[in-house]
Amino acid sequence: MRAHRVPLGFVFRSRAKEEKAPADKAAVTDSKQTRDPQAPKGRPTPKRSEAQTQRRSVANTPTTRKEASKRNRDDRRAAMERQRQALANGDERYLPARDKGPVRKFARDFVDSRFCIAEFFLPLAVLILVLSMVRVGSLQNIALLLWLVVILLIVVDSIGIAIRLKKQLSTRYPDLPRKGAVAYALMRTLQMRRLRLPKPQVKRGERP
Repeated sequence: MRAHRVPLGFVFRSRAKEEKAPADKAAVTDSKQTRDPQAPKGRPTPKRSEAQTQRRSVANTPTTRKEASKRNRDDRRAAMERQRQALANGDERYLPARDKGPVRKFARDFVDSRFCIAEFFLPLAVLILVLSMVRVGSLQNIALLLWLVVILLIVVDSIGIAIRLKKQLSTRYPDLPRKGAVAYALMRTLQMRRLRLPKPQVKRGERP
């Protein structure tokens, strides 16, 4: 029988090529990729400001319920202090929601720029109460009459303020919601000027 010769060169050369091909492909593939040499695992190195912000946020994160409660109390206290200062100086950023906006600001200025009979209601009410407690018929009658006059004057003055303010708001802010602004202004007239919050930002007689 004739023995069939197996070409040994074919066997060894094919295995060498198969082992060499993946290495060559990997080398070519790696050479085409652009990667930051300082970036681990292919991710870009964060900027210093971003890294500091991340470290600061991690450091400020409360780890226990007690710390979280203390942080919430401090935040509420700081918010209340900002709101108190805003009520004193009229800073729109920290005012309560009911006082924010140009419509509410104009309503406040409209009321603060004039004398309102309703702002004297409290001292007049105290005076009338004292007169009514005196056991003199004439003084009690005067107190009752004065009470009726004060109520009537407040109603008439409030109606005039509501009409003029509504007209001004319609002219100045036709595209903004004005619901509740007139009632907001009338409630402000019932407070004495020095006790109003937010504090008046205009003088009497000054046009808002």
